[in-house]
Amino acid sequence: MLFDTPQTEQHSSKLRRYVIMVLVFIALVAGASWYLLRYYHEKDTVRHFLNEVSAGNMQQAYKIWKPTGSYSFKDFLQDWGPNGYYGPVRSYHIERATRRSNSNAVDVIVEVSSEKPFPSGSDASDQNQVKEVDLGVRLSDQSLSFPPPAL
Repeated sequence: MLFDTPQTEQHSSKLRRYVIMVLVFIALVAGASWYLLRYYHEKDTVRHFLNEVSAGNMQQAYKIWKPTGSYSFKDFLQDWGPNGYYGPVRSYHIERATRRSNSNAVDVIVEVSSEKPFPSGSDASDQNQVKEVDLGVRLSDQSLSFPPPAL
């Protein structure tokens, strides 16, 4: 009887433990959600852009790009048009998104292919049709560009 704790003390200790476990679980879920969704808008901008390019809607894709005055529609078609450097784009796969330190943009690495559906990793001949492109998405207005090379 000397070492027995009162029933109310045990109940309060269990309640405190459950509350702490729930708070830790909520913090873990919130942290994981933030980590997985942190570049969602930038990836969505790239998806929207590449969907328009793969559909052949080059004017709409050019508007999504939000080009500066030095990047004309002719330049755009030389990059993304059916006979362009990356074209024809019929399918794509977003690899990853990263943000450089002290940058106002997110780099989204995408693989584009002239084949539809996107080639699987097992077919080497189809993998030759895949090109990797690094697209910069500015955080302020979601405009696209080719980011500067890493230093």
